[in-house]
Order: sequence, then structure tokens, then C-alpha cells
Amino acid sequence: MDISEQLKQPHLSASSIGQFLDCGLAFKFNRIDKLKPEFIPDSLVFGSAIHKALAAYYMEKKSGIIMSIEEIQDAYEQFWEMEAKGNEEIQYPEGKNYETYIADGKNLLSAWHDNLPGDDFKVIAIKEGFSFIIPGIDIPIVGFIDLIQADEAGTIIITDFKTTSRAYSADDIDKNMQINIYQLALKSNGYANREIILKLDCLIKTKKPKFEQYYTIRTELDQQRLIHKIQQVWEGIKKEVFLPNDTGWKCRYCQFKTACERWFLEKGD
Repeated sequence: MDISEQLKQPHLSASSIGQFLDCGLAFKFNRIDKLKPEFIPDSLVFGSAIHKALAAYYMEKKSGIIMSIEEIQDAYEQFWEMEAKGNEEIQYPEGKNYETYIADGKNLLSAWHDNLPGDDFKVIAIKEGFSFIIPGIDIPIVGFIDLIQADEAGTIIITDFKTTSRAYSADDIDKNMQINIYQLALKSNGYANREIILKLDCLIKTKKPKFEQYYTIRTELDQQRLIHKIQQVWEGIKKEVFLPNDTGWKCRYCQFKTACERWFLEKGD
């Protein structure tokens, strides 16, 4: 069964695990009840278009072709148009709309292109699908890694593209769960004996766009802690322990606010 087929079957992913940890009730509405979100965040669609433009760049680089910044920006505009034009479900903040994001995306990619360090890394895979099993969990963890490269010494570099509104702190980098899951995925799929380095390529949506790279590693202890955490997430899901988190900062941006308010009223009867 290929990854696209596995995504149609019960599975966990980095995003679903993160959502459960952020708010169990939002996880339930989204992943169990399959409720239609009340809106689509503009940041989600914007990030997707940027990711696809970066993937196009590395796909060409793998073939020995280096795209110009103009070609990358054109690719972004096409992806943005495909995903956002006429999509009335996207919720834009005040001062932003479909047109402003055309310029915003191009400016952000310029900052990335101007500050991208040169390297001799070999591109191994772009948007690489994975599936693996953790002991004690009845369904696979499935997902895609943005970019896998190797340096001259054979060290594997896993890169996750991020569009973010601020620079990452050391704590953000050290505790990033997603790239830890990616390392587990590669170790479970033929790279157990290879040295692996993790990298976050952050395109930062500040008033003056910035690009920063953060390198990090995960130890065996980090991996064991993550496995235990995911096992406990699975136990919570099986036992239908979907605790709401109505005090977190993400609550105000929730796509299931109406359902959440209704749930609290029902539980209060």
C-alpha cells in the first residue's frame, strides 16, 4: 500500500499528534467527528504555496538545474492562484487579501533566496512519504518529509520548511516534535545506521521578511521520550480522552469554535 492509500486509512501523523497535545477536543472534532472547519486560515494556504515553490526549486536542483528567483516567484504565484483564487473559505486578517499575498510571497522568497547558504548537499528526495510503526500502537505513523539531502561524508540532512511569523528560539528548535518524528521515520526505513542532522528552514513573515536556518540533532533519549509520548497519545485516543484546552493562545484561532462552545453548553447541562 503506497502512502496516498495509507492516508485514507486510520493513521497518526505529526500534525494529528500535535493537535491532540494542543487540544484533545479540537482533535476529536477534526479527526474523529470529521467536522467541516468553519474557515481555512490564510497562513495554512500561504504556507502550502510557499512549500510547493521550494519543492519545485529542489526538484529542479536534483536534476542539475538551478532556478532563478524570478522562476521561483512565478512558480509560487501559480501555486497561490491554484490554492487561493476564488476560495471564499480562506479567512484573511485585516489588511490582507488574495492580492497582497502575491507580493508577500514573492518578497519572502526573495529573502530566502538572497540568504540561502551555498552547499554541496546532494538532494536525495523531495516531499518523501514515510510510514512506520511504533510498538504498542495499532496504526502507522504516516507523513511526508519536505527535503532529504546528504553531505559529502554521507550524513543525512532532514529539512523541514517553515513559514512563521517570528524567529525561532533555542527552545522552539530543541523541542520541535515534527523533525524528531521525521528522524524516527528515516531510522525505521533504512537509515538506522546513518548519521542524521535535522534542519529547519524558516521563512519569517516579519515586516521585513527574513530567512534563517537552524540545525539541531536528536539523541536516543530524545527519541525514546518521543516514542513514549506518542504511545500515551494513542492510549488517550483509544480511551476517548479528548480534553479541551480553552486557555491556550491557539484557542482564539480555532476552526471549530462554534462546535466547542456547543460542546461546553451540552456538558454543562
